[in-house]
Amino acid sequence: MDERDVRILKAIADLGTGSPETLHEATDIPVSTIHYRLNNLREAGVIENDLYDFDLDELGLGVTVLVEVLADYSGHHEAVADEIQDIEGVTHLFSTMGETDFVAVAHLPGDETVGDLLRDFEEVSEIERTNSTYVIDTLYEDDRAVSSYSLESLVAHLADE
Repeated sequence: MDERDVRILKAIADLGTGSPETLHEATDIPVSTIHYRLNNLREAGVIENDLYDFDLDELGLGVTVLVEVLADYSGHHEAVADEIQDIEGVTHLFSTMGETDFVAVAHLPGDETVGDLLRDFEEVSEIERTNSTYVIDTLYEDDRAVSSYSLESLVAHLADE
């Protein structure tokens, strides 16, 4: 994988599409080159399917860290959330009830970047304490929550009668 592949993958993530024409407009990489590289990225397992989901291990972002955040803020909850969301590597951020105020999920390129991530959390002045958990292995992951339900449950809960 080279810089062009990374630029294509970043454009897919930012734009939410794998359309070669749209990717060309965003990257100035020729459409024919984009087709070729998308095929290579599929064969390498980086792009998993026609929805352009990425295999983060194959991509090189295989280290997952969960960070629980206890914050002390007098302003808006959203302001702290915005700062956390801007931390490089954070892919999910949840506002929680209980002892912690937020739970963040980060995907990192290697073990050596975990310290950088935690230092970035320390730079947010409202954060009092973090508790981080290094994920050893992902046993199950489904970003499309709909697939974890039976059709009957979905119809019962979501369909207008």
